[in-house]
Amino acid sequence: MSVDSTSPAFRATHRYARIAPRKAQLIMDMIRGMSAGDALDALRNDNHRASAMIYKVLASAVSNAMQNPDVRPNRLFVSRAVAQGGPLLFGRIRFRPASMGRAAPFRRRTTHLQVHVTDPALAGAEGEN
Repeated sequence: MSVDSTSPAFRATHRYARIAPRKAQLIMDMIRGMSAGDALDALRNDNHRASAMIYKVLASAVSNAMQNPDVRPNRLFVSRAVAQGGPLLFGRIRFRPASMGRAAPFRRRTTHLQVHVTDPALAGAEGEN
């Protein structure tokens, strides 16, 4: 599902999360399009390391939505969930020992997590005014 221009989306982000984007994207794909309550339950019961980080971001987005008195928490759904690659940790490639006395480079990746929640009934109410 995508956010159309008429529906207000409430968002929350976690920048520079210390996890690879590929690992976080698997969990984001799981919750995208789900209702907010179901997504929070799924994240609470998931064993992936990224689930705890994404749970906090989703809970923050729901909390941001609840600042609007017209929003009902049981109508919210996850309209957009992305995990974009951030800069390398400390901005450089690291090295680890390899076979035959060599050094092998590796990248410590960071991720920007972003979750948007939307209340579809609120979009219809704004269109009437």
